[in-house]
Amino acid sequence: MFIGVFDSGLGGLSILKQLVRLAPEYDYVYLGDNARAPYGDRSSERIYEFTEQAVRFLFAQGCGLVILACNTASSEALRRLQQEFLPAEYPDRRILGVLIPTAEHIARHFADKKIGIIGTRATIQSDAYVREIKKRATHARIEQRACPLLVPLIEEGWHNTTPARQITRKYLQPFRQKQVNVLVLGCTHYAYIKTMITRMMGKRVTVLDPALLCAKALKRYLAAHPEIEHKLSKKGSGTDSLCETEPDPILLSTDTSDRIKNLVQRYWGGALPIERVQLDH
Repeated sequence: MFIGVFDSGLGGLSILKQLVRLAPEYDYVYLGDNARAPYGDRSSERIYEFTEQAVRFLFAQGCGLVILACNTASSEALRRLQQEFLPAEYPDRRILGVLIPTAEHIARHFADKKIGIIGTRATIQSDAYVREIKKRATHARIEQRACPLLVPLIEEGWHNTTPARQITRKYLQPFRQKQVNVLVLGCTHYAYIKTMITRMMGKRVTVLDPALLCAKALKRYLAAHPEIEHKLSKKGSGTDSLCETEPDPILLSTDTSDRIKNLVQRYWGGALPIERVQLDH
């Protein structure tokens, strides 16, 4: 069985990169719902519907474990998928998200600090990060803000332009004024402007990219759950429907336009074959 990685778009390739770097022995399938992205301004019910379709598809392709790399999907759909969908339909499969590793890291290392969170409207409105952090660090001081313009700017390749820097600075200004100590990048796309954000926030602020935390958490999870780990195919041993023991992850998308292929090239840092699939049937 594979490890599946799902994101509404291609920002989750930042997480896939860290997974491949820290746990290169496993076979990965990445699915981006680019035809319906972004999810950040959609209703909670529609986000759940789309995410369930994606997870169901990945399970059908031979994934025993799926990681919701998308912060919006993790915020709006993960809990319901784990509590209702899995027990009813796939009790032997598992779904993990990006929020819990970040919340646990903050509780261990920054519980007494001022925490800032940026993300899509859906992620921020869900209060999922606040809820998960406060479960583990009751007295944590948290400020959050939606930054809906950042994803389009990053995807257009405009994130290094003067207008993009001005918009980013405006989004970050309240966190600077309130002197937060830690800023969480609550959207996978933001990893691609982490250097700019770090520079704007200054040396005294720790900017947390959940990608590395997620990859480390997966390694800990598999070490603690050998009954899951033993089912996962390794490089050179895959026999499932999609696997031909290729060295690169398998990349699937609901849109394979030239724009999507160019984004894959940019985000992955090289060519990666992409196959078009359909989820909504």
